[in-house]
Amino acid sequence: MSAEATNPATAGPAAPPVPQALTASAAPAAPRRKARPRIDLRRLGRAALLGSATRDKLPDAIGHVVEAHRAHHPDADLEPLRRAYVLAESSHRGQTRKSGEPYITHPLAVTLILAELGAETTTLTASLLHDTVEDTDVTLEQVREQFGEEVRYLVDGVTKLEKVDYGAAAEPETFRKMLVATGNDVRVMSIKLADRLHNMRTLGVMRPEKQARIAKVTRDVLIPLAERLGVQALKTELEDLVFAVLHPEEYARTRELIAENAARPGDPLAVVAEEVRGVLREADIPAEVLIRPRHFVSVHRVARKRGRLRGTDFGRLLVLVNEDADCYAVLGELHTCMTPVVSEFKDFIAVPKFNLYQSLHTAVARPDGQMVEVLIRTHQMHKVAEAGVVALGNPYAPAPESGACDAPAHDASPAEGERVDPTRPGWLSRLLEWQRAAPDPDTFWSTLREDLAQDREITVFRPDGGTLGLPEGATCVDAAYAQYGEDAHACIGARVNGRLATLSTVLRDGDTVQLLMGQDPASEPSREWLDHAHTPAARIAIQRWLATHPGGGDGTDDDAGATEPADRAPAPARTAAEARTTPARDGETTAAAFTEAPRPRRADVLADRPGAAVRLAGCCTPVPPDEITGFAVRGGAVTVHRAECAAVAHMKGLGRAEIGVRWGDTAECRVTLVAESFGRPHLLADLTEAIALAGVEIVSATVEPPSQQRVRHTYTLQLPDASRLPALMRAMRDVPGVYDVSRAQHQAPAP
Repeated sequence: MSAEATNPATAGPAAPPVPQALTASAAPAAPRRKARPRIDLRRLGRAALLGSATRDKLPDAIGHVVEAHRAHHPDADLEPLRRAYVLAESSHRGQTRKSGEPYITHPLAVTLILAELGAETTTLTASLLHDTVEDTDVTLEQVREQFGEEVRYLVDGVTKLEKVDYGAAAEPETFRKMLVATGNDVRVMSIKLADRLHNMRTLGVMRPEKQARIAKVTRDVLIPLAERLGVQALKTELEDLVFAVLHPEEYARTRELIAENAARPGDPLAVVAEEVRGVLREADIPAEVLIRPRHFVSVHRVARKRGRLRGTDFGRLLVLVNEDADCYAVLGELHTCMTPVVSEFKDFIAVPKFNLYQSLHTAVARPDGQMVEVLIRTHQMHKVAEAGVVALGNPYAPAPESGACDAPAHDASPAEGERVDPTRPGWLSRLLEWQRAAPDPDTFWSTLREDLAQDREITVFRPDGGTLGLPEGATCVDAAYAQYGEDAHACIGARVNGRLATLSTVLRDGDTVQLLMGQDPASEPSREWLDHAHTPAARIAIQRWLATHPGGGDGTDDDAGATEPADRAPAPARTAAEARTTPARDGETTAAAFTEAPRPRRADVLADRPGAAVRLAGCCTPVPPDEITGFAVRGGAVTVHRAECAAVAHMKGLGRAEIGVRWGDTAECRVTLVAESFGRPHLLADLTEAIALAGVEIVSATVEPPSQQRVRHTYTLQLPDASRLPALMRAMRDVPGVYDVSRAQHQAPAP
């Protein structure tokens, strides 16, 4: 879309050789098969100026496009292409690129890239016209009248916003507009990627600083988008072109390594390829075995990972078969007849990548220690692996055939003028959600780059069987905002695979996540959540809340143990200890929040030592009907412990003799309970109220400082009857935010 690019014939050293494959057919069948020569823009320019443009004959200039298009769509109607070229050529006539070439060579080259990927006729038509509205007098209404609404939509989607209207925000707002359009039609981004690829190929005559700026945007935004849309053919070449511009010295060294390897006699990859062909022939599995050279960036990464490169590090074997089952048959034969490197096996057929990619990855070891990586896939998988969403054809056509650009976009009912793309990937839906909340272009631009930097997606499951797609490294905070939006402010915790987990827990692919939501309408997000939020949706929602609630977001914002508001009735039957509570926040209590002098307990315990004083151990506070045991301590007294108390094992280890004890007729008892909860406002008040309503007196209570949104409360309670204990524990568990109540189990000091 830029009129500033130059002819590759005059380009500087920034332009590396074209990577091997733009289509499935371009994968080399022999170790050193040459790539298809790049289109000659000078010849295209002459053809554009001198070629026939009669009504019934295709112009000579689009001959390459037609040839590539018919290879994928032999029955396509070429009339829209002819009319689009005639309009584009006449509109751009007189315009030139920085190289001096006729400008029409740019839309022709972009269209050829898409044609080789297998794009259908509508996309190619829009590609020929993609700069007409931006750079000529052609209007969107004219495009609609001549080519239909679908082509108009695609052209509008890739048309840049004017700097005179948007100033410095023109670039981020253009990308925002383009992404929104892509959400309704993924072909918009296909055209943009091909457009950027051709501009990167012809970047050489620009000033170095402008080359670097364009290359950085390509690296940060366009390459991740190509990866997410699965268009590996464009992504790999863009990576190499960016590598050459931003890291010219490392690029030159990598180029030398590739040249040195090509000059060596013999090719170990060719030897292994022939061995694999022999194995598959004997197994009667029809397959095509190709050598797939690594592109420049891939070689550079392998060199950094493995150090000195060997012959097999410069490429991989690609095995193409007809059926999915054949992929696993090939895998079985290779692992049976060769030495597999088990750690290198990955099954992306059973579990496809989020960008549609499917393939089996494995590696086999040679006797000399070299490792050969092998990719196994069907021909259709290979087409999708190279072309991604472009291989889908027209996802909006109501019938299998495509090519008529005036065909209706789809059968779904539009909402607010937007079309619904049934193939919209999950990451794109999430991106479209958070971009609406981005308050300004700078926030959108920086957040977009951060979001796209997370280049792997995981899937987690909800208890109801639904799924959430999240970037790798996402936490329960991210899952909460992905599922509930801004209602996630009320989230108080989560269960991951059935186990309680903090909101900072990092999720893994395949986890089941149940999000625990509080009932308090005053619930609010914690400022700490920003440290655990990896998705833009979560970060923006939390930041927006914090911006509108200055001073909030402390996780337990209100004084959880403070005096209740005047309009809230005091809890009945408050204990004396509760009345002396010092107002304190759950997150700030570092010592006992309130205490009361111990009072005598009337626990009736009988010991097999007549006359001995009997006392209940404070480490486990046994109550009927706990199984108990006793030990003699200094002074002749007997301490009574629960049988499972840790102190019992300790005393036995010291050789202390057990003394038989049993419960008598018990009226009152004292017990220590530990309540585990998520921090929230009024939690301490609600817990003490639940205890008081159960008719139980609080002897002492301690609230520990919160850790990762978790709060631990320890209560020593005086029960009028031990039989009330189960009901009391249930009542405490029913308090919102409390996820567990248990008897104290701490280690008592040895007597």
